[in-house]
Amino acid sequence: MKRMLMFFLAALISVSFVGAALAIEQGNKRKGKYIYRKVYKACNERGEVDTPKPPLNPDAKTQAQWTQVFEQGKFDEFGCKPEWEQLSEEDKSNIYTYLYAHASDSPTPLKCK
Repeated sequence: MKRMLMFFLAALISVSFVGAALAIEQGNKRKGKYIYRKVYKACNERGEVDTPKPPLNPDAKTQAQWTQVFEQGKFDEFGCKPEWEQLSEEDKSNIYTYLYAHASDSPTPLKCK
């Protein structure tokens, strides 16, 4: 009986870790990085911002804060509103995955270069 209980708990823990990993990796972080930079390049060419470099680095927020920003859909702090409005849900998901994966409390925090 004890052996069966241990097997059940191990299986439950394994399934929860796999589920959590799949929930986080929604988009493609490489595409997200490219799209994130492309938004600000287009915004710079239009003259709204002075530099094509994104104003927020991925490590500017924690993973929970990035999740909150994208769940609420409040992209005002990013600027370049017309460009953000034109992004598809897939593009936003890719950007979210990139920012989330390199947030300040992630295993690999990253600044845009």
